[in-house]
Amino acid sequence: LALDLAASGFDLVIAAGGDGTASETADGLLQAFDETGRVCELGLLPCGTGIDFARGLGLPRDIDATLKHIAEAKPRKIDAGRICYIDDHGALASRHFINIASLGLSGATDRAVNADKRKGKVSAKALFFWRTVVEFMRYRFQDVRITVDDGRPVEARMALVAVANGKFFGGGMMIAPDAELGDGAFDIVILRAASKLRLIWDIRLLYGGRHRNHPAITILRGKKVVVEPLGDVEKNGALVDIDGESPGRILATFEILPEALTLRY
Repeated sequence: LALDLAASGFDLVIAAGGDGTASETADGLLQAFDETGRVCELGLLPCGTGIDFARGLGLPRDIDATLKHIAEAKPRKIDAGRICYIDDHGALASRHFINIASLGLSGATDRAVNADKRKGKVSAKALFFWRTVVEFMRYRFQDVRITVDDGRPVEARMALVAVANGKFFGGGMMIAPDAELGDGAFDIVILRAASKLRLIWDIRLLYGGRHRNHPAITILRGKKVVVEPLGDVEKNGALVDIDGESPGRILATFEILPEALTLRY
């Protein structure tokens, strides 16, 4: 729909919903630009289960205040990302993302949250926290190889790899406290395997972005990230998370698209 609106000549499309709606709309606008060269601005009206991208922008939750903000704001260029991955049917797929794409525990948590009958009835923060804890107890650490730009590959038994354009995901977790939407690079956060009970206790650190120096955390920066399973592909084919949705698995390639999206905020 966003692609059609942009191609039809609209100058502004407002996405009313959560992170998934915002991401899907942005994907359509970026596709429209690729196909027609037309720039259509994106506005956000956050009112869904997950509003982590809007949280990072500091947008108000009140609808009237947000619409007034959009009407008065000037357009700004921000970076976007593109991910290529293996979909649930085994085919190669790709799409854009605007906030955070990740893999591992986050992919399993996305699927659990989206299938939970309490979604929309309880707070997003509580639901994401509960499902994260439950899925973490079930989760089996996976072995992957991570290559950032042209650097030496990093092999890790991991719980999570987050490729971040924005700061927040998972219902308010500040997974990438130093990420900036317009710096032309990703912040890559690797959570390595460690004691599950200890890591669950330390989840609280994520909400304030206080995990930078945690012994299980490695933070890198780069413009292109490739993550591939090591050894048994079936066993280590980690689920991906793309702005709150989990449509497939690794092997995955993440690329930054500097100043690709025009945002009204």
